[in-house]
Amino acid sequence: MKPKILLLCSPQENAEELLARAVGSHEVVVAENPIRALAHLTRDGFAGVYVSSEFLDGALEIGRLLRNEDILERMPDAVVLLDAENTILWSNVRLCEWSHRESVAGANFYAVLGGPEILGPDFCPFHSALATGEATSSTLRSSENHYYHVHAAPVREEGRPTRHLIVTVRDVTNEVQQQQKMAAIHQAGMDLADLSAEEIAHMAVRDRIELLKSNILHFTHDLLHFHVVEIRLLDPKTGRLNPLLSVGMEPDAASRELYAQPQNNGVTGFVAATGKSYLCEDTTEDPLYLPGAQGAKSSLTVPLILHDEVIGTFNVESPELRAFSESDLQFLEIFCRDVAASLNTLELLAAEKAHTMAEGVEEIHKAVALPVDQILNDAVKVMERYAGQDPEVGDLLQHILRNARDIKQVIQKVGQKMAPAEALPAMQVPERPALRGRRVLVADRDEQVRSDAHNMLERYGCIVETVGDGATALHLVRILTEGEYDAILAGIDLPDMTGYEFMVKLQEIVESPPLVLMAGFDYDPHHSLVQARQAGLKAALFKPFRLELLLDAVELVVNAPRPVPQTQG
Repeated sequence: MKPKILLLCSPQENAEELLARAVGSHEVVVAENPIRALAHLTRDGFAGVYVSSEFLDGALEIGRLLRNEDILERMPDAVVLLDAENTILWSNVRLCEWSHRESVAGANFYAVLGGPEILGPDFCPFHSALATGEATSSTLRSSENHYYHVHAAPVREEGRPTRHLIVTVRDVTNEVQQQQKMAAIHQAGMDLADLSAEEIAHMAVRDRIELLKSNILHFTHDLLHFHVVEIRLLDPKTGRLNPLLSVGMEPDAASRELYAQPQNNGVTGFVAATGKSYLCEDTTEDPLYLPGAQGAKSSLTVPLILHDEVIGTFNVESPELRAFSESDLQFLEIFCRDVAASLNTLELLAAEKAHTMAEGVEEIHKAVALPVDQILNDAVKVMERYAGQDPEVGDLLQHILRNARDIKQVIQKVGQKMAPAEALPAMQVPERPALRGRRVLVADRDEQVRSDAHNMLERYGCIVETVGDGATALHLVRILTEGEYDAILAGIDLPDMTGYEFMVKLQEIVESPPLVLMAGFDYDPHHSLVQARQAGLKAALFKPFRLELLLDAVELVVNAPRPVPQTQG
């Protein structure tokens, strides 16, 4: 085979003398510009190179490029020299590795990458760079789902149109797939508790929680590829981590009592206590790890955080050592933010539904309570006047009164069933067990006071009846109570008597009555409170009264010792 000589000269240059000398003993290859010369030099071996004076500067650049070729070969990105037909004139080794070819010189750039899809932003990056003389960039996706970012910079040749490009190619598969996974996780988080208004209206709280758990498992398996999952929710009162969901865990581990404490409660307790994620690469070497899934050799535990507060933990485990990476931790933390938000959303939806029901029941009760009390008042007056004359009338009135009382209690019971307190933690009131089921009579001239007494006391389980004057109140105490009232509240300025006068008459009916007198601040023209206290009054309340003071006053008389009725012997 004849040795080769490369001639770098323009077509117009007279190289006949050199050609005449070389032909016969050497194979002559002519390159009309330095870039073509570079392409030949990288593909073939030459015994010599002739460079005309016109291309001397370009030849020096080629020499420098060849000397630096080792640097280019070591680059993590592919570097390619293209002509106007997208033919590869030169490339470092990186593109050969990606395309599994020994050489890519002379091949079409897009063919080397398997005809990739151009994703933009420039859908003709090489054509645009040649046409505008400006650098362009775009992203390509191969048939093997690899992603490449290409940057094309035109090679300017003085006095000539741009015909060549220097293209750098970066494999961005991991970056793109990470972005896609993050976007999928974000969408999954949005879909976790995505329910229509109609679904919310027809699903019970428990059903919505089961749907959320099902969605969490679906996305955890299919998107994050975790197959052993445990979620626990933190009880802020006790610090206990209550199991919400467990798949793949040993039964003893799933039911194990754990608390949000950094010691003696495993990785889960540590994460809940500190609010920090924990990557356990080897369960046999980790002092915090407690056995969970059978054969688990590594685990990843992330806190569920809402408004900067830990509300639970999310734990995954694997039978492989060091199965989880920092990337897995990052993705799980993102997913857990959405899980925490979805749990909160379900709680708020449940609260909203219960609150709406409770408000509806309360409005009905407000509209009914005082009118029913008026029925009681009117019936008492009729009974006081006529019942003694006609026993049948008395029985009929008693029947009416019992039904009137039952109306309010039925409304309360229906309200508790429709909007149970446990479905609405935000609306729960502090327990006052001494008040539940207690019968309370309120006598006051002010309708607003009577309405407030209903609203406040019935919230704590009291059975409340109200009247607007002292006489009716005394009639109720005398003839209508089944047993006795547990507490009687009366204003000191009743329309028909003072508070002290009411107390004296009440004492004629009930020994040591459980009475609370109510007065406005600095208003007691008849000195009822002074007289009543001298006569043994145990509690007084000043209007407008606060809820706590009202409850305390009622509890005081409810809990006060009562005289034991004397038996007849």
